[in-house]
Amino acid sequence: MNFKNISLRVRIFIGMVTLVLLASVLIALVTIYQYNEEAQDYHRERLERKEQAIKEHIDFVLRDRQTTYEITTENIPRIFKEKIFEIAEIHGMQINLYDMEGDLLISSRGAFAMDSIVRCLDAEVLNLLTNSPNHRYVNKNVANRVAYQSSHSYITDNRFKPIAILNLPYLENDDFLKRELNEFLLRLGYAYTFMIFGAVFIAFLISRYITQSLKTVSEKIAKTRLEHRNEKIEVKHTSKEIELLINSYNSMIDELEESAVKLATSEREQAWREMAKQVAHEIKNPLTPMRLSIQSFQQKFNPNDPEIDKKVNEFSNTLIQQIDTMSSIASAFSTFAKMPAQQNETLNVVAITKLALDIFNEDYITFISHEEKIVAKFDRTQLIRVVTNLVKNSIQAIPEKQEQKRIVVDVSKDENYAIISVSDNGIGISEDNREKIFEPKFTTKTSGMGLGLAMVKSIIENYKGSISFTSVPGSGTHFKVKIPREK
Repeated sequence: MNFKNISLRVRIFIGMVTLVLLASVLIALVTIYQYNEEAQDYHRERLERKEQAIKEHIDFVLRDRQTTYEITTENIPRIFKEKIFEIAEIHGMQINLYDMEGDLLISSRGAFAMDSIVRCLDAEVLNLLTNSPNHRYVNKNVANRVAYQSSHSYITDNRFKPIAILNLPYLENDDFLKRELNEFLLRLGYAYTFMIFGAVFIAFLISRYITQSLKTVSEKIAKTRLEHRNEKIEVKHTSKEIELLINSYNSMIDELEESAVKLATSEREQAWREMAKQVAHEIKNPLTPMRLSIQSFQQKFNPNDPEIDKKVNEFSNTLIQQIDTMSSIASAFSTFAKMPAQQNETLNVVAITKLALDIFNEDYITFISHEEKIVAKFDRTQLIRVVTNLVKNSIQAIPEKQEQKRIVVDVSKDENYAIISVSDNGIGISEDNREKIFEPKFTTKTSGMGLGLAMVKSIIENYKGSISFTSVPGSGTHFKVKIPREK
């Protein structure tokens, strides 16, 4: 799993739960280590206390005036023949006494258990005992998975001369400490289980608190458009970082609105300038023949001419024709600048398309429909205008002298759209003109104002549809219109 692809909410969940688990494991390890250290300190200090108390008791026995034996190594078994059991019972410890060579002198263990007692100390133990600053040595061993310590120290006479070696085997009984440790770890487990559930709940609240604000910001950013009016983000009770992000977004929206207004104003002024140029250009075309006709009529006018009536009629027809051309120009620009209000009529796209083709007399226009009925919500008049403009464009794209002419109008559908295709075998569209084909006032013909395809595109997009084309220069062009259909 790629951690980068995980959502922020899941990351917060994983982070907090992992933190609690790591904390619980770390505390458990520290606790176990601490208990072990305390257990070792407890056993060491307890052995030292026991050893000190037993040595004081032994010294008391050696200095007892009732003792009739000389205090020597050889007399140790006689002096402590009975006392060693009493001392061992009082202090709850096994006591072994060795001579200075490491041979066992006497032990508090019974005769039947003497076989389990080391009868001679190792030379290494004797050397370490002799060379230690305080003449004391403790070694640790493990037998049958039970740890025990064995301390060695000197017993001295009245003149502080070593006369024997005191050995105290000490069993490290950790049952109580282990029981305490297990109880503590169990309580710790309960506490951290509760903390995990609490961490999940808190992570849910925090992640929801953070991601909700981020989701709002994301949705607003996704809806941001230069051509639309964008709403600012208003989120209450959020973090300082999210608030900075929201403030930055709102500032950007203000700047975007200002830029959009300036851009729209600039584009509108530029469009009107271009429109004015185009209108002036188109109006000049019929004015020139009108002027020439009037000047010619003025120069040649003769009231006595027997054909004067015929010439006046010709002159009048010429003027009327040019005036009609100017009226057509004005109507076209008016239609493009202000489209009629669209009507959402439920209509049969197949029938309306076929009806639109009835005005054409060209026998090379073929109509194909894969369905008898394709229902869509569209304005009847505007759909007819779309079809007629595309067909007119195809007719004009086929040269007059071309022998084989073909225009195919095809109506079909897919899962979501009604599709109207218009194909021709005309001259096609060059690579240089592909990006300009839907621009207003663009045309490759010697006549016309270049508003037909721009008007078609505007109508289609108003109904949430689309228009596209493919073209091969010299072979023809294929236009495809897609309109959302009723299912």
